[in-house]
Parts: sequence; structure tokens; C-alpha cells
Amino acid sequence: MKEPDNFKAIFPNEAKTFIDSNEEGTFTLLDVRQPFEYEQAHLPGAKLIPLPQLVDSLEELDPHQPILVYCAVGGRSAMAARMLSHHEFENVYHIQGGIDAWEETTATGPVAFHLRFVKGDEPPLKVISIAYQMEEGLRSFHQEVRSRTHDAGLGDLLNRLIQAEEKHKKTLLELLQAVSKRNQEESSIINQTPLSEQGLIEGGIDLTDFMRNNERYLQSVSGYLELAMMIETQALDLYLRMANESTNPITKEVLFRIGDEEKAHLAMLAQYLERQSQSTSP
Repeated sequence: MKEPDNFKAIFPNEAKTFIDSNEEGTFTLLDVRQPFEYEQAHLPGAKLIPLPQLVDSLEELDPHQPILVYCAVGGRSAMAARMLSHHEFENVYHIQGGIDAWEETTATGPVAFHLRFVKGDEPPLKVISIAYQMEEGLRSFHQEVRSRTHDAGLGDLLNRLIQAEEKHKKTLLELLQAVSKRNQEESSIINQTPLSEQGLIEGGIDLTDFMRNNERYLQSVSGYLELAMMIETQALDLYLRMANESTNPITKEVLFRIGDEEKAHLAMLAQYLERQSQSTSP
């Protein structure tokens, strides 16, 4: 007899609602496409296991954790979801339409971390230090754009994002204090990151180069929103992939908490973009 399929097909908007309403680290996004497809675009934090390798890689997945599987248009992910359900994975979701139907921002880049300062196995204090420097860089980016714009709505959004980055930095300092053995470590660990990394913004982008190379996009509200959403998405992807690679449980917790805040930042940008679209439509 044919075994019953024990997985659920969901639409991209349902998948987004699931992702937004669940804490990072409590579910798995599984990309079953090929590496070159993953590099072109992928959902932030997604784990790549190409479909031909899935049956030999089941031990890399938690059978008790919800798994959202996607591919390009839905065919490979349906096969992958069926395979997982037949191997007693408890909560499997297949995203219909795949990434081609995904209307939210995606991340780009290779599967491995090609960043000179991040390996994925850093201890918690180092991870917090790196994240703090990135957050300060992005705050500076928002502040610079704020000083240039004459758009009241954009100025208000930038002020809120600047406040959000300050809150994020405060969260990092609180986490730092929680994992430090001695309080005096709090004032010294942030200065342990080499000066060459002080200009980094979220996602591991150099602030000076980024501003110079994208100056033409900073002349309009839509251009700024495109850049800001790109940075926040790359940051979310970086933090979640570092968390998935890390073997240190404290480091995982730190990175997943940061990832949850990045999702909130992206939501702020998306809401403003939607309002902009509605105000300019005929």
C-alpha cells in the first residue's frame, strides 16, 4: 500500500506569517535547490541541502522541529516534503510556488561564509562584539541618510530605525553582561574588534565603500528603501546562518535573538514601502 503523505502545502504568504510569528531557532527553512540557485537568491537563514543529497543528509535536520521546504517553483520541494514525512519528520510544510512566488526580500551569496572576520564558530563574546560593530555601522548609515533627506515621512522612518538600532545595541550589551564572567569585561570586549572592522554595517558590508558605490540610489525614497531592505536582509541571513553553523548553545541563542530583531526592522521598512506604493498609485 502507498504510504500517506504527512505534510502540508502552504502558500508563500502563509509561510511568511509562520516565519514572522515564530522565534528563530524553533523551525528550519530548507532549500532543496542547487548551490548556484541558492547563491542567486534564497530566504534568509535557509539551510541548503540539494534534493539529490537529502536522503543521505537527514541527520542534519531535527525531526521534531517544524520544517518549511522550498525550491524554485514547488516541484522539488513537494518531493522533499514527501520524503521527510515518510522518514517520520513530524511537522513538514511545502511552500507552493517556491521562491519564484516569494514576494518578500531575499538574500544572496554563497553557502559558505566568505567574510574575513566571521567563521561561524566564534565564542559568544566575540559574536556580540562583531554584531555590536555592525549595528553601530548601520545606525551611522541611517543617520547619514537622515541628514540628507527633506522627505518628512522618510525622516520619521529613519528616526525610528536609528532608535531601533540603539535598542539593538542595548540588547547586545545586556547579552554581553549576561554571558560575561566579570562586569569589567563589558567595557573591554567591544574594543576587541580590530579597527579595520569598525566601519562595518549589518551583513558584513564596509560602510565607506557601500556609501560610495551606491550614492546614486540615495537620491530617492525608493532607492533608500531598496538599499536598507537589502542590508537588513543580508544581516538577517548572516546572523541566522552563523547561528545554524555554531555549536555553542549560548552563541546560538544570541544570534537567534538578534535575528528576531532584524525581522522587526525589515517589517518597518516593508510597511513604509507599502504606504509609499498606496500613496503614489492612481
